[in-house]
Amino acid sequence: MNNRSSDDAALQTELLTILTDLIALRSDYPPGDTGPICAYAAGRLERAGYGVDTHTDVDPFVNIVARMGSGHPRIVFNAHADTVAVDEPEAWESDPYRAEVRDRRLYGLGAANCKASMAVQIWLAEALAASGAADDTGEIVFTFVGDEEALGPNGMGYLRKAGLVEPDVLVFGATTDNQLIIAERGVLWVRISTFGRSAHAGDPSAGDNAIERMMRLLGVLDRELGPRLAQRRDGEMASTTNTGVIHGGHNTNAVPSRCTVEIDRRLLPDEDMTDAFEEIAGILEGAGEPRESYTAEMLLGSNGFKVSSDSRAVDAFRAAIEARTGAPAVFCNAMGVSDGRHFAADGIDIVGFGPGAGNEGHAANESVAVAQLVDAALICKDAVERLLARDR
Repeated sequence: MNNRSSDDAALQTELLTILTDLIALRSDYPPGDTGPICAYAAGRLERAGYGVDTHTDVDPFVNIVARMGSGHPRIVFNAHADTVAVDEPEAWESDPYRAEVRDRRLYGLGAANCKASMAVQIWLAEALAASGAADDTGEIVFTFVGDEEALGPNGMGYLRKAGLVEPDVLVFGATTDNQLIIAERGVLWVRISTFGRSAHAGDPSAGDNAIERMMRLLGVLDRELGPRLAQRRDGEMASTTNTGVIHGGHNTNAVPSRCTVEIDRRLLPDEDMTDAFEEIAGILEGAGEPRESYTAEMLLGSNGFKVSSDSRAVDAFRAAIEARTGAPAVFCNAMGVSDGRHFAADGIDIVGFGPGAGNEGHAANESVAVAQLVDAALICKDAVERLLARDR
């Protein structure tokens, strides 16, 4: 039986107010300006008693770090404050920048990904401060960041690199339907460029077609890499590749002298991004094309992570989920990548958790179930209290 209380209605009102405020503060990428929304969060957490610092490595990606308590465990919560841009405004049934509640769901851009988790974490920060949860032992840290939707280094990646956050436990907001992500694939983006010689299309033999060279290279990659990746699995996680972008040529009646493609390669937690790039480069080298006729470059990359299903953080969240819902926690297969990836090599507990379904993010009429907001808030608070209690 669900553990519900008469206080749920008041909590629901608080969460809806915060989330409504967040949706009205535009942070869509591009440009991904998180200044106003992070200022809102910073103001609330300062009033709650947190020490709050604002950090920006590259404009307009503003990040905040709010701390309370000291010592260990150091529990860091994270939610990205940016959203994708509205692609098709006409597909929205309401203003994407104005929250609207109907049929027990709240609609708006970022309602699920990831402003719902941000709202929950702002409420959680205030609730923990009011309860004195971090007064005795441990440090509670809340981070709200930008540059996540671009998979960029100027948000949580910058905070880690600069040593501004050093968690024992990292809880990142994610659209998990209030279940758990404890493993996530890495990501590698590769750009391949081919070069040829332009000529009139009426005499193609006088030129060297860069698009046709690219087709040959992609064909070799498909034949060589495809069967290898088909054998690489970790539970529901698969090792994959996808050609996502292609550009070539400038006119139909000309032999193209240049072509570029960008490839997305998803890595299992035990695969390394450098090795994965070298694997692609090695296949290209064996394709038989002149070496000076193409290049391959790594655009970005980060390794995946996998934590133990009985780690301290996972145990705390599993118990909190069961206490609230009356059902065992479920481990989710992460479709995308998160800011947890920046800590993949640090040997810490990393948990993804939050309200909202994965298919809601980046879609028109994005929404989140109101009841999930309430459950998420209470589960997070219970989990933190369990984590801190273990060290008292």
